[in-house]
Amino acid sequence: MGMAIGSENGKTSVKPDMNVTPLVDVVLVLLIIFMVLAPVVTEGFDVRLPPKDETDQALDQANDPNKPLVLSVAVDGAYEVNSVRIEQDELPGRLGRMFNARPDNVLYVDGADDVAYGRVLQGVDFARTGGAAPVVMITKKLE
Repeated sequence: MGMAIGSENGKTSVKPDMNVTPLVDVVLVLLIIFMVLAPVVTEGFDVRLPPKDETDQALDQANDPNKPLVLSVAVDGAYEVNSVRIEQDELPGRLGRMFNARPDNVLYVDGADDVAYGRVLQGVDFARTGGAAPVVMITKKLE
């Protein structure tokens, strides 16, 4: 940092003057570093994804973002998402992938009348693990 000492109307005054040479040096060094590293960073790598099975294809067709996502619990305890049967151990992972393709994570749960309540709650727990929020229970209107 430099200074200029001079006088105005007989008074001495100090005027600070900033030296920008070190700043320019640092900026030029950073520019050269980024220019050298730019081709290295843009290289990609290949990814091998597992093939889709029939259930994945059926879920892709059933996962329309304009329609609600409904988890149904059948009388025998089987789980279905929009009429596509899903095994219990696959349910959280598949629901998570379906929610990633949707703007919201709302899930409607519809349990059969004769299914055990614990089985429906287990389905809700799987849905929450998969990322469902909120989970809405479908009920019948009492007359």
